[in-house]
Amino acid sequence: MADRFYATGKRKKAVARVWITPGSGKVQVNKMSAEDYFGGTFQTHKLVKPFEVTDTTEQFDVMATLTGGGKSAQVDALTHGISRALLEADAELRIPLKRSGLLTRDPRNKERKKYGQKGARAKFQFSKR
Repeated sequence: MADRFYATGKRKKAVARVWITPGSGKVQVNKMSAEDYFGGTFQTHKLVKPFEVTDTTEQFDVMATLTGGGKSAQVDALTHGISRALLEADAELRIPLKRSGLLTRDPRNKERKKYGQKGARAKFQFSKR
């Protein structure tokens, strides 16, 4: 059995490269603690959800590199990466992770701006005269 498990998590433009190792439950993001990187209680409850669902709380240390997107998308990408890494560690965890929707990559992305318009959906006001 390997001592390190790797997975990639994605959300919008954010990409999380995640390594999990057996340990005490420390989460390190871009060489900082998760609380320092995300700023206190900024959705950090989402990071522990994969561990709570699989009853592996404080059994793995997480080391992740995050790039792109905003903080909110990065949290979701990291959660996705942790879930996929747990799946690499133990294939039997697939059912609880799948049921709680943690293995599904969120397909929503920013819609592009169209030419001759103000934005993706917003248009310039029409004036008859």
